[in-house]
Amino acid sequence: MKVLHLDSNHPLLIQMLREAGFKNEENYKASKAEIEEIISEYDGIVIRSRFNIDRQFLDAGKNLKFIARVGAGLESIDTEYAEELGIALIAAPEGNRNAVGEQTLGMLLSLFNKLNKADREVKQGQWNREANRGTELDGKTVGIIGYGNMGNAFAKKLRGFDCNVLCYDLKDNVGNENAKQVSLKELQQQADVLSLHTPWTPLTDKMINTDFINSFSKPFWLINTARGKSVVTSDLVEALKSGKILGAGLDVLEYEKSSFETLFDSDNFPQALKELFEMDNVLLSPHVAGWTVESKIGLARTIAEKIIHNFN
Repeated sequence: MKVLHLDSNHPLLIQMLREAGFKNEENYKASKAEIEEIISEYDGIVIRSRFNIDRQFLDAGKNLKFIARVGAGLESIDTEYAEELGIALIAAPEGNRNAVGEQTLGMLLSLFNKLNKADREVKQGQWNREANRGTELDGKTVGIIGYGNMGNAFAKKLRGFDCNVLCYDLKDNVGNENAKQVSLKELQQQADVLSLHTPWTPLTDKMINTDFINSFSKPFWLINTARGKSVVTSDLVEALKSGKILGAGLDVLEYEKSSFETLFDSDNFPQALKELFEMDNVLLSPHVAGWTVESKIGLARTIAEKIIHNFN
């Protein structure tokens, strides 16, 4: 089978496919239109988030048997049309779930202990002990929305803390020894911490808005290592100002480009984002929760294994 690689990944991926008898070709610079002119020559493609795979692209790929995305989600692909055409879709949430779980816990502990603020102040010669008094995670109720690979990985990391861990998911019977599955209402009544681990879908788009935030019974901490467009930034900023949200750890932002490679969808710098950047109780990172040295290898291996298993 002939496979076109549209993004660079760990060399293990191409090595494993080559050893299994696949023919690999790499094209990391051509435009989407240029790729559409040649895509009919290939049986499969491997992509991260370079561009969206829409109906026009899928129609051009007359011989495509699979599309493999080296990542957890498939939102950059018209999945419904691809499945209608009989094209298999492959993702690799297993490959970076541990990395996401670790960063989620790291962001939460950093926020609770004001580590980013304290670090900045000490480097400026300030020794503010009382102003940097921390909060302990022990004994808190942590609510997880989305209990798939990523939510499970985070819950597993919490086993070392004496937490009450709740999860909410659209699927039934996903709770386990690490988290009790509850209704969304029950989660909102009890949670001290909310961690998002959902894909970006019509249901999760702008999900965290003022009404959603105000449905929580008590002030809470928000962690988002999922998708930026699930949180309305302006509503988050207002909740941080009012104290309804005590702090936020955001690995993803509403204004990211769909490729995840740069921040802005436009040249305008949103006012809400400016305010977010100035808040001491906000911790930000550039969509790297699943972006570790180990996960790069894990994603490559997982994608290669799935392709080989299904198409060799």
